[in-house]
Amino acid sequence: MNDSNVYEQVLSGVGQAFDPSPPPRPRPSGSVVLWRRDTAGELEVYWVRRSPVLRFMGGWHAFPGGGVARVDLETPVEGRPKDVDAAFDPADVPGADDGELPPNLIDGLAAGTLRELFEETGLLVHTSGKSPDPKKVEEARRQLVDQRGVFPKILAELGLKLDASRLTYAGRWVTPAFSTIRFDARFFLLEWPLDEALQPEVWPGELDRGEWIRPAEAIQRWRRAEVLLAQPNLHILRVLLREGPERGLEHLRPGGDEGPAPHRIEFRKEISAIPQRTRTLPPATHTSAYLVGVSEMILVDPGSAEPDQIERIKRAVQAAGKRDGSIVKAIWLTHHHPDHVGGVNAMRQALGVPVCAHPLTTERLEERGIEVDQPLLDGQRIVLAGDPAITIQILHTPGHARGHLCFYEEGSRTLIAGDMIAGHSTIIIDPPEGDMDQYLSSLSRLIALQPKTLLPSHGSMLANAVERLQALYNHRLRREQMVLDAWKQGVHDPLELLSSVYPDIQAHEYPLAERQIAAHIGRLRKLGMI
Repeated sequence: MNDSNVYEQVLSGVGQAFDPSPPPRPRPSGSVVLWRRDTAGELEVYWVRRSPVLRFMGGWHAFPGGGVARVDLETPVEGRPKDVDAAFDPADVPGADDGELPPNLIDGLAAGTLRELFEETGLLVHTSGKSPDPKKVEEARRQLVDQRGVFPKILAELGLKLDASRLTYAGRWVTPAFSTIRFDARFFLLEWPLDEALQPEVWPGELDRGEWIRPAEAIQRWRRAEVLLAQPNLHILRVLLREGPERGLEHLRPGGDEGPAPHRIEFRKEISAIPQRTRTLPPATHTSAYLVGVSEMILVDPGSAEPDQIERIKRAVQAAGKRDGSIVKAIWLTHHHPDHVGGVNAMRQALGVPVCAHPLTTERLEERGIEVDQPLLDGQRIVLAGDPAITIQILHTPGHARGHLCFYEEGSRTLIAGDMIAGHSTIIIDPPEGDMDQYLSSLSRLIALQPKTLLPSHGSMLANAVERLQALYNHRLRREQMVLDAWKQGVHDPLELLSSVYPDIQAHEYPLAERQIAAHIGRLRKLGMI
């Protein structure tokens, strides 16, 4: 194999082969949408924010809930959530798989949902007609949070049984396959009036805040880029705003409008993702194309050549046009790698719009018969019309590829990061196309921009952008120090350096790890350190 393009050969299926792993099976989970009427009769819901330090969706707003644990299948529950049988019909729920489930999963799901509600908010939904001693309830919650007790025993000591009949089934969503952490999530409505003696309270830990909020204000905060919301939660808020908890049930559940299979995942009003199945490096299985803009839109990185994946983009564009009157004005490319450009020619023909990329990317794509119509140059600012109009800054960020571009939406400080960072893996720097010194310089430039949110091509959206970019920069420097330390001990061959620099990788990962080491050696030579 020609080691000058190991990475591209792997992506193209030439030489070193790999078998993409199937997406992980989603874990059953439950979430509770607490609702009430305030003193003015207006609807409020209770949402929480996940701690920014969490690896999965840190910093995102959500409704209380979590995964079903084995102990939940052993927790006694009285009653059943209203309409719960519909929660186990996988029809119209992409990714749902109800095979090989335990026979008492309905009770276990109800128990797990109520356990998570208790852990996260302190609300204990029970059958007893009288309220237990608040101090005992607080101590029970502390035991559960600190993992000093198991839930069935805690309930027995309080003399309580869970009451699942107060829950109302309100929809099922499955985490898209591009995520390495996945949930098969059932949502439940639970009315919690103002006059309840016990009100929700978040203890800092996995969550860092919680509040009652009107759906209209929650959506406005999302539109102002003040909060991050997953698609199910955004959908629920929209339905509750429009129709309320009683009349909105048919639209919250599978088959209702807008869900649970949206053509695009809306991260912002003006930015949405279309995950596409591509041949890319594990653990990733997908590359996200992005639609950017409101009235005028840009399509970024249609990466898959598979007809069904191209059709997904077409449906997403049609849905955006129907809902917002949007029209795609151009196709932009972050770089030339196969998992980012596979659908370019098909989408150019379908949309009748120009393809734009950095001139260095243009040179590489011409070799493959992909024509670029217009250049995108570092420092350009392009305004897309809409309400609101948005400004995109073009950033040349070489390192992973010579012509790599990032696109920075200045209003929300959102960075479409391409392959500068990944949501669940390491970016490959493969010389000579990849250059470690340029890559670190590009990371420094992005850090200086102080973005709030990162949209990588592989994996989920990332909050706390500056911290994540800085952590990646520091990680690279630590790896480089390992190369330098081994070099000083007389080990100079990249293959021989593998055992000390990458001690935990598997044999099929050696070729790409060796190229990473070569990239670090090239940078150390450039700096005069070896």
